Amino acid sequence: TSAFIAGSVNTHPVVVRRMLGMLQRAGLVSAQAGPRGGFRILKEPKRITLAAVFAAVEDHSAPASHQPNPLCPVGRQVKGIVTDIGRRAEKAFVAALAGQTIADVVKDVKRKAGAAARC
Repeated sequence: TSAFIAGSVNTHPVVVRRMLGMLQRAGLVSAQAGPRGGFRILKEPKRITLAAVFAAVEDHSAPASHQPNPLCPVGRQVKGIVTDIGRRAEKAFVAALAGQTIADVVKDVKRKAGAAARC
């Protein structure tokens, strides 16, 4: 249940349901309503990269930001430079995620927590 998952990651079940909805819209999981319902992964875990999960749940809308003084030679350059740094950082982050799959995460969790560990 979303309550079980939320307890495991220490968040509210609504947050889990919202994320699962995003994953469903991205075609990574399917949902079935009812007492025996829930969410199911649509692909093998080894075929789902963390980059795909990130793309499904990350909000890429531009955040509101401070507007530097356009008359200042430093101020008018800072925003573009910081934006470029952020783009490069996100590109490197997504590249690292692309090299990992859900199966990799499952393997690491089992190794570190033990296959029988449950929260």
